[in-house]
Amino acid sequence: FLTLSFVLCFDAQWIMLEGKNRAPRHAARQILVAGLTLALAVYFLNDAGFVPTPAPSRRELLSSGIAGALTSAVMVSNSAEAYELPPLGYAYDALEPSIDKETMTIHHDKHHNTYVVNINKALEGNEQPALVELQKTAIQRGPAFRNSGGGVYNHDLFWLEMAPVGKGGFPSAKLAAAIDESFGSLDEFKAKFEAAGAPGARFGSGWVWLVVDADKKLAITSTPNQDNPLMEGVEGVPGIPILGCDVWEHAYYLKYQWQRPAYIKAWWDVVNWNQVSAWYEDALGGKAPEVDGAAAAVLVGQRRSDRVPVAPKRKGFSFDVGFNWEGKVALGGS
Repeated sequence: FLTLSFVLCFDAQWIMLEGKNRAPRHAARQILVAGLTLALAVYFLNDAGFVPTPAPSRRELLSSGIAGALTSAVMVSNSAEAYELPPLGYAYDALEPSIDKETMTIHHDKHHNTYVVNINKALEGNEQPALVELQKTAIQRGPAFRNSGGGVYNHDLFWLEMAPVGKGGFPSAKLAAAIDESFGSLDEFKAKFEAAGAPGARFGSGWVWLVVDADKKLAITSTPNQDNPLMEGVEGVPGIPILGCDVWEHAYYLKYQWQRPAYIKAWWDVVNWNQVSAWYEDALGGKAPEVDGAAAAVLVGQRRSDRVPVAPKRKGFSFDVGFNWEGKVALGGS
């Protein structure tokens, strides 16, 4: 047991070092899984007679050791909160032909991840606010918060507001009526949105947005770089964003090269109007989209449950530990 404890401690240190440039909570979860693995292995081997029954003091030592390890893992998780790169709710090629697989892979795994790593470095040792709250003062707090913090929020929202062709539905009746009131029709709205994102209107990198303004009306605006309408002092119309199109070249150049207008026009085919309509309802109540952490995980989980078959339950005992992003221990089923 002492040998196993040494290996576990060494492995925990290695995991923490290995995960330094990733979200720290992943390392903590892996430590937690390793501790559970050791505890259950000793318990069941002992119960089956493969391990000599230890003296009472040894049991107390084992119990206290495991409790200490698990407590330490939880403390690490709580004290090392960090923003994470969220998984996509669909495959990298699911948005084709509007957005190609290679662009999605590079955009999500490289560009978005860089923003995540940089904002976590900027916040290291400091309290981490909810990502939506970070946006309010991002401009005042400086480039790391404005560019990286904004980049994380904008991209988190971007992935959630898209869906494979034919899966995104249509604007709700309430949103459709608001679009007609503000822009004349859905087609007129799209034309004005595309014009706002054209190179002549948004020169260089930036985003185009549909927002709910202070008067609860819809408006189209655009922002430079990774700014967004939630930021105090932002250029353009401030408000609650419910739809945003990334017009940085990394979002489209591999497929469309200089033809940004063609990219925006094709992008409409993968807009998730179901999600946009839900955010519109929230925005009327003054709530901005919460796109990080548990909120995003719930949305991604809902999408995956729609397309991933559920495995049949198995009877009896099963012991399943996955050393990937998550670990799972199940007793009496799967």
